[in-house]
Amino acid sequence: MCHIDTKERFILQQISITENPNKKDKPNDNALQFGKTFTDHMFIMDYDKEIGWHDARVVPYQPLAMDPASMVFHYGQTVFEGLKAYRTDRGDVQLFRPTENIARLNRSNARMCIPEIDADTALKGIQTLVDIDRDWVPHLEGTSLYIRPFVIATEAYLGVAPASKYAFMVILSPVGAYYDAGINPVKIAVENEYIRAVKGGTGEAKTAGNYAGSMAAQEKVAALGYAQVLWLDGHEKKYIEEVGSMNIFFKINGKVITPHLSGSILPGVTRKSVIQLLNDWGIAVEERPIALTEVLEASRKGELEEAFGAGTAAVISPIGELFADGESYIINNHKTGDLSKRVYETLTGIQYGRIEDPHQWIVRV
Repeated sequence: MCHIDTKERFILQQISITENPNKKDKPNDNALQFGKTFTDHMFIMDYDKEIGWHDARVVPYQPLAMDPASMVFHYGQTVFEGLKAYRTDRGDVQLFRPTENIARLNRSNARMCIPEIDADTALKGIQTLVDIDRDWVPHLEGTSLYIRPFVIATEAYLGVAPASKYAFMVILSPVGAYYDAGINPVKIAVENEYIRAVKGGTGEAKTAGNYAGSMAAQEKVAALGYAQVLWLDGHEKKYIEEVGSMNIFFKINGKVITPHLSGSILPGVTRKSVIQLLNDWGIAVEERPIALTEVLEASRKGELEEAFGAGTAAVISPIGELFADGESYIINNHKTGDLSKRVYETLTGIQYGRIEDPHQWIVRV
């Protein structure tokens, strides 16, 4: 457990704004790629051990000037989040469950020995930044403004210890669909050589090293024509954990099953929302260990009715094919299942303001 003398008083920070005098041309909504284009402004707030978090500001989007000895480069003390802003048919801009992302950011901070950030200040910073760049929120169906909050250790010191200086930043990127396939089913593959995370490690934190460590496996399955890796547990390589960018759900013989949060799985905000929706509809969800063999056997028997991933970037990705142990298992004839479609349409309906929000998930900008 980290013992950080933060000297925090958690007073809501005043945010200064410096407008960008050199506004960029906005991309065509029809040509958006995920994470390739960035808006005119960014949010920054600094941390110093002596004074805590301070100097919250929105400034023009720009490169960072950092000391080569900044600890983030050497010891990977960094965390990040991902959420979205959506434009409604009325032209309003709204966020989906931002307080959940901020809470998870602080849980990741705790795991990586980074000082907690005041949740109200973080939300105000995100809202202020999105508001000043609201013209960047695209209008087309399926598009959104991706929001990337992150924290990095900025202290210049080559010692293995928690840093005494950090920066919390937020950048924005207008995006289209995460997968080219959109809501159409994707193909995933089990990768048995590498391990993503184990209980007691950093798997439940959203930290950069988790993703760097997954890239070799991702490249391996991509070369075989699969969109994502299906990770198994690191101890026995027996139980399903998650897909590279998503939590995963299976509908087997009428029951919905998802791997339980074991300490090595990222607790997804979309995952949590899917479970709530299913409970609203009277569909029980079993959160428990689920062995790969159970899923494969269900497929052989014709009992694996649907599978889908859930995450901020893609929202819902139906899974049409699973490759494991040298064999391909086709799910629902490569078609989007009724439950996957219903969950997708309900979540996106709430996000875009077309469907009533019964749980107060939406925060308007």
